[in-house]
Amino acid sequence: MSSIEDTAAPVPHGIHDAEVEQLFGAGGPLGGQVGSYRPRHSQTEMAKAIADAIAGQRTLIAEAGTGTGKTFAYLVPALLWGGKVIVSTGTKNLQDQLYLRDIPTVRKALSAPVSVALLKGRSNYVCHFHLERTLQNGRMTSRDDVGYLREISRFMKTTSSGDKAELSKVPETALIWNLVTSTRDTCFGAECQYYQDCFVMKARKEAQQADIVVVNHHLFFADVALKDTGVAELLPTANTVIFDEAHQLPETATMFFGDTVSTSQVLELCRDVLAEGLSHARDGADWAKVVSPVEKAARDLRLAFPEDIVRLAVNQIAPSSVFFPALETLRDNMDDMIAVLEKQAERAETIEQCRTRAIELSNQLDNWNGAQDKAASEDGQSYVLWVEAFTSSLQLHRTPLSIAPIFNKQREGVPRAWIFTSATLAVKNDFTHYTSQMGLWDEPAQSWPSPFDYEQQGLLYVPNNLPQPNSYEYTDAVIDAALPAIIAAGGRTFLLCTTIRAVNRAAERLREEFETRGLPFPLMVQGEAGRTELLDRFRASGNGVLIGSQSFWEGVDVRGDALSLVIIDKLPFSPPDDPVLAARIAELEKKGLNGFMHHQLPSAIINLKQGAGRLIRDESDQGVLMICDPRLISKGYGRRIWQSLPPFKRTRDIAAVEEFFIRRAELAAAVDES
Repeated sequence: MSSIEDTAAPVPHGIHDAEVEQLFGAGGPLGGQVGSYRPRHSQTEMAKAIADAIAGQRTLIAEAGTGTGKTFAYLVPALLWGGKVIVSTGTKNLQDQLYLRDIPTVRKALSAPVSVALLKGRSNYVCHFHLERTLQNGRMTSRDDVGYLREISRFMKTTSSGDKAELSKVPETALIWNLVTSTRDTCFGAECQYYQDCFVMKARKEAQQADIVVVNHHLFFADVALKDTGVAELLPTANTVIFDEAHQLPETATMFFGDTVSTSQVLELCRDVLAEGLSHARDGADWAKVVSPVEKAARDLRLAFPEDIVRLAVNQIAPSSVFFPALETLRDNMDDMIAVLEKQAERAETIEQCRTRAIELSNQLDNWNGAQDKAASEDGQSYVLWVEAFTSSLQLHRTPLSIAPIFNKQREGVPRAWIFTSATLAVKNDFTHYTSQMGLWDEPAQSWPSPFDYEQQGLLYVPNNLPQPNSYEYTDAVIDAALPAIIAAGGRTFLLCTTIRAVNRAAERLREEFETRGLPFPLMVQGEAGRTELLDRFRASGNGVLIGSQSFWEGVDVRGDALSLVIIDKLPFSPPDDPVLAARIAELEKKGLNGFMHHQLPSAIINLKQGAGRLIRDESDQGVLMICDPRLISKGYGRRIWQSLPPFKRTRDIAAVEEFFIRRAELAAAVDES
């Protein structure tokens, strides 16, 4: 495993070209390990470019069309020449896939003597201390929790990693996990009696010593922001950092470089203060009286907005709103609670911990409140202050207007290779939108086309006579237009919606229609089960219809006939009530740029490319992409959108769609007979 030495002389381009050609060639080692492997020109060229960037400790932005095989294109050079490598990917599912399947395959093919570690955020590992405490306290919220707790307790006796992903009997969303894992606030670190056995510490130690460490974007940026998750110690030693699914980085980084404080955090703290006070300092205070004013103030703050769901920039809240005095009351009552905790803190470590959490939350409220102006600037960095209300909680956000300056600061210092790769980074081969979001202005960017024959494999269908997308009856019109296509495809459909409301309305309508018409298509709807379970059911059914919103637009891979039709209800523009978006557009317009053309449109195109990418997943796939939004045809920018999509044949006629599926069925029948 060669680590890159500092050399004064520049590394020549193409230094590893011959080796890459041999490794990815017809008789190369990958073919022996991967049954379906075939040399692909795009993949080989991409691997050469990545090997060059690694050798020269340079940055590369690499867009690889679906089917290029980008994972192997970066893993081969990373394992052979990358030195200490951090691979960061979009989701925990993809992280597991890399760690359990892709890296072992490549490592075996190359006989590369590299060690590999998987590192997740601390909420993924069972905590010995919190498990024991929950077993003793028995603070269960439901009967399910009692059974789940038993399963977790059993799991702890056999697991070597403590990773909850290994325990499939307990759903990832089960509330019990919050009681048996730690957070940065509730971890005792080296003071903990279980420190030697701690799974979080073990995972971090393994990551320190491994050649290749697999993390996810959330972890990477949470760490950069909070210095908590173990990446902080890793980054200085890394020679190569690879971001897969790199199109997600602007959004993930925005979330972590900002600051959020919520009323539910305050209520959770109150619950813990009451429990710990009664356990360890019952005589120290009337604990119910200590926490109840804080709880009431937190609830009153939420009630400052009577609507169910609200997103407002601070300058959109009326100065006369009860929100501002309610925030003051919460801060005052928090101070009173902190004063009591100060006096009792030495009675127990857990009370001291509550005191630290209370001070931190109070500081966050002060910081938010202290930044009266819309964009509080510090270190030349502008922030947007905004509130978001959910049914039972309120969040106060402080979000950076641009992540570019902060991210660039992270990339300064020791020279290393930075690889950013995804199937969707450019708009018609133009990377400007992505590079300006990430602050990668002068870095080299390349695109490798998909090996698929889109013209033969697919059809883009935009139906006629749909109303405008903001009209009340729009989702019903989409279903009316979609039904003939769903019937022609024999089910086998993804219906991707831009809002949860549209998902629910579409589900209601399709249920009725399938029943009335006696159509035998099983219906799967986001929210009725976890994503993995829905996808498994969809694949198994062979003729299902799955309705989903954002989480099904990307990272979903259904090959073969099970998915033959992808319907997109409307162009995925960000909601116009998003205060961060509004502030970013205002900033662009100050510079004389058009906010829609320079920000909203490219973002929507990249998102749409992700959704469209669900359809054709390998060389033998065939199908129809149906985009229902009339703006694709009626607006001047529509052309820019469809030119960024795969080069399918195009039609506006449902008869062409029906003919496409008839022809496909005839071909399949002919193949079966032969």
